[in-house]
Amino acid sequence: MRDTYYRPIVQTGPARPAGAMRLAGGWCWFNHIEVLGRGRIPSIIPLANAPDDILDAIHAPRADVGALSMDRPRVMGILNATPDSFSDGGLHAAASDAVAAGVAMRDAGVDILDIGGESTRPGAQTVPVPEETNRVVPVIAGLRDAGVDTLVSVDTRKAEVARAALNAAESKGAGLINDVSGFTYDAALAPLAAEAQVPVCVMHAMGDPATMQQDPQYDDVLLDVYDFLETQIDALTRAGVARSRIIADPGIGFGKTLQHNLTLLSRLSLFHSLGVPVLLGASRKRFIGTIGGEEQAKARAPGSIGVGLAALSHGIQILRVHDVPETIQAIALWRAAMAGRQI
Repeated sequence: MRDTYYRPIVQTGPARPAGAMRLAGGWCWFNHIEVLGRGRIPSIIPLANAPDDILDAIHAPRADVGALSMDRPRVMGILNATPDSFSDGGLHAAASDAVAAGVAMRDAGVDILDIGGESTRPGAQTVPVPEETNRVVPVIAGLRDAGVDTLVSVDTRKAEVARAALNAAESKGAGLINDVSGFTYDAALAPLAAEAQVPVCVMHAMGDPATMQQDPQYDDVLLDVYDFLETQIDALTRAGVARSRIIADPGIGFGKTLQHNLTLLSRLSLFHSLGVPVLLGASRKRFIGTIGGEEQAKARAPGSIGVGLAALSHGIQILRVHDVPETIQAIALWRAAMAGRQI
């Protein structure tokens, strides 16, 4: 646990002042730092007063994820190969339907396809390894057979499922492991990722999906989540995963109340101090429906895009979303409007 935390106060737009630093090699810049601590009133300091190692972590360009540079926003499309997804009610439970959806996302310009065979909605139960594997592998193989060469992420907590996904389609399978447990569920998963030398996404969640929304409580949700991610990133590097292959996700909606989510969203740029790309997965979450007045998850695209664009203003590199074409269009317009030119 740290005593002091440093959050870049991120800005975008063409009027970048002299002395401002580029954020993580991306599209934003900063020239002040917010200093945070437990039980401490936040303060703002100029860059000259910030520790050099912190500035280096925030400023350094992020390594590519697969073949994807992190100097512009990237979109990860969600493919739930499950019969009980909260967002689509099993729309892609059949492999053929999931493949068709993946092809459509590819055609829309998606950067990553995230394929999961176990629902992580609140209250969901654990799926046995063989069943989860049988949901995921045919989708990956079908996508490759359909000529989709987009980077595939396997959304799993289990090493054996991940191994099968990595080896699918004659070893042209998944190229990224996305673990909602933050690599705490299966001790064999981190060594597998190190052996395979693939990127990983480490996410924060409080508890198991079956119980995570039963009165989640934190001392300080922002700093508690940061501490968890920092600890797990260190654990992954000790297991042999190169830091350059790690992505962090604060886990919006996973063991968090509406207020917890909003607290994290308002200071998202803190997570750049981890020195790795940051992913946000807020698409269609319940808090969006609550604030936006929309009960049906599949009708929450406007709210989801609103949250996504707010995240881009914090310099978040990857948005994990259901509504791929709409999000890509919104990002293109947001970037052009902020830059004052078409990009």
